[in-house]
Amino acid sequence: MTTLPPRWLRRLVLAPGLVFLTVLLLSTLPVWLLVASALSRFVPGRLRPLRVVWVVMLHLVLESLILVELLGLWLASGFGAAIRRPYFSRIHYDIVGTYLRVMFREARRVLRLRVVVEGPAPDAFPGRPLVVCCRHAGPGDSFILMHALINWYAREPRVVLKDTLQWDPAIDVILNRLPSRFISPNPGGTGHDVERQIAGLATSLDNNDAFVIFPEGGNFTVARRRRAIERLHRLGLEGMARRAERMTHVLAPRPGGLLAALDAAPTADIVPVAHTGLDHLVTVADMWRELPMDKSIVMRWWRVPHDDIPTDRDARIEWLFRWWEHIDTWIDTNRVHH
Repeated sequence: MTTLPPRWLRRLVLAPGLVFLTVLLLSTLPVWLLVASALSRFVPGRLRPLRVVWVVMLHLVLESLILVELLGLWLASGFGAAIRRPYFSRIHYDIVGTYLRVMFREARRVLRLRVVVEGPAPDAFPGRPLVVCCRHAGPGDSFILMHALINWYAREPRVVLKDTLQWDPAIDVILNRLPSRFISPNPGGTGHDVERQIAGLATSLDNNDAFVIFPEGGNFTVARRRRAIERLHRLGLEGMARRAERMTHVLAPRPGGLLAALDAAPTADIVPVAHTGLDHLVTVADMWRELPMDKSIVMRWWRVPHDDIPTDRDARIEWLFRWWEHIDTWIDTNRVHH
């Protein structure tokens, strides 16, 4: 398992290093554009290298600008003393929203992506806290989900993420200032500490908050699906294992984190979210091969009022499995086969 560098090292080395790399690449950008243009004549896919250069450079420039702005906010807040006050939190959410809005616009234009949203979206239920539970498949799902919640539906997400995402300097700095929890994918022990952290994050949701969790615990892959089924067998949950074997597009959900969130947010409505369209894009090689993607991503939102959620723990686990079976069926009906 990869060891994350200590925070001081990430702040003093990784963050300035990314800004330096961006300046270096910008100063040599004409060379990169010439190389990408030359390669485009020999690489399948229309202008594939140029598209990659554009998206990568845009991401680096935005991240570098964000890091500079975050440093300014840290200074303005009294060297971080007031950085978590509502005024500064709102500014941080605006920064995240701007980055997502620009990258989403360019992804649609440069990568030729389209997003179709079905079902009742969160803006249809103003004034209610939400617990959003989303299937996890591919690197783009959380990006699009966060963009939708912040920029379309004016929500302030509280999100549970893998701790390895802190290798990204901008994510590391900004989400450690906003309500979020970085969780190790292999925490060891019984997992009670993880559930305690999740419960703490889901406590005191207000009317524009959206607690976001991915109950599968990781992106869908064939190997992870097999391990999830084997884990249920080891635990003696033969009935759940057989049901997981029948679900071919999702992993068997791990209920602990979601149940902890439901206990901590007893008045919140639940919003299950499914999506399909980029399911097969798991590795960097997959994404490179598909450029320009020219794909449609279909997102389906449902809403379950809190009064309709079972109160008994075993009944809630059964309820979650039924929802994941429903999501698996929806994906099978709506996905594009490759």
